[in-house]
Amino acid sequence: MSTTWLPCGVYHQNYHQDHGWWQTKFIKGKMILLFIILFVVIPLFADSYWLSVCNQIGYTVLGALGVQLLIGFCGQITLGHAAFLAVGAYTSTLLILEFPWPKILLDWGLAYPISIFIAAIVSGIWSVLFGLPCARVKGFYLILTTMAAQFITVDFIITGYVSQIGGRGQAFSLPPGTIKVGPWIIDNDLKVYFMMLVLTIICIVAMVNLLRTRVGRAWVAIRDNDISAEVMGINVFKYKLFAFYVAGFIGGIAGAFWISNLSAISPEHFPWFWSLWLVGVILIGGVGSIHGTVFGSIFMVVVMELLQLGVMQFMDTSWGERLFMDFLFLKEAAFGLAICVFMIFEPNGLAYRWWQMKNYFNLWPFSY
Repeated sequence: MSTTWLPCGVYHQNYHQDHGWWQTKFIKGKMILLFIILFVVIPLFADSYWLSVCNQIGYTVLGALGVQLLIGFCGQITLGHAAFLAVGAYTSTLLILEFPWPKILLDWGLAYPISIFIAAIVSGIWSVLFGLPCARVKGFYLILTTMAAQFITVDFIITGYVSQIGGRGQAFSLPPGTIKVGPWIIDNDLKVYFMMLVLTIICIVAMVNLLRTRVGRAWVAIRDNDISAEVMGINVFKYKLFAFYVAGFIGGIAGAFWISNLSAISPEHFPWFWSLWLVGVILIGGVGSIHGTVFGSIFMVVVMELLQLGVMQFMDTSWGERLFMDFLFLKEAAFGLAICVFMIFEPNGLAYRWWQMKNYFNLWPFSY
């Protein structure tokens, strides 16, 4: 009897099928529909404001992927990941503004794409430098070490020294036409949106495939019990450092991408709160889940945007104007409240709820 007619569930006959990306025709149909929505529907019908919201979501996904890798898959707590985004952003910016690129690369629009790759490498190496002590400590000490990365990188090195290069003061201005990919000048939200989609899809696919390899299995083993992993022959120190490198590499891509959405870049774009925000994203979305990174990013960005729109509806009143002026504090309060609510009522995050919904439909009518 063909497996097509089995009562419920998906039944695989070999290892290859069990690890397939799109395991059923229904899933293939859903992914095709998702691609149509992302690449056709949203660009056609979304205005500039909602495109900027989508770009913010993509930036959050790229930033949170590294945090998800460290915390969710390798068990390494980090509270300074914004530092590596800053390194990527400033490396790409300095390469574009200060490096004497050959004219042929400028004419072909390759300076910015190359700068993204170099920025990712530099950010990964910088992450490994702080990963050296992190690989030897745990718990509270690990938190303090990663926080040191934030304060040393952004508040000391970038603010005090890197920002002074060229006598520009605190901000690096990015003139129109500076960000260019091939023949396309990235000068509006729609072009930034398409670049965001490409980078986000590449990073997610690369991350998922890496987690399915021996390296990914080693990370999970270290997360579950590093002593047992070492007894099994896993070089814990090496794999922890590699996790920091990959997390920093993706963070560098996120930072280098984000300069395409800014007219000027300054250290204020990478505060310590952004590191804490990225941790909150994976807690709400689901720790140890790539889906959770995406769901958490969508939830946090959309909720904050809706909150801001709600406050703006009362701008005509005195207290509404005061709320708008203090929106940063309101945003932080909403962030803390969201964390508390999810930790109490949905500790496994949105990804777990999504997993339950999929199982319900996949196992119907025996979905008890």
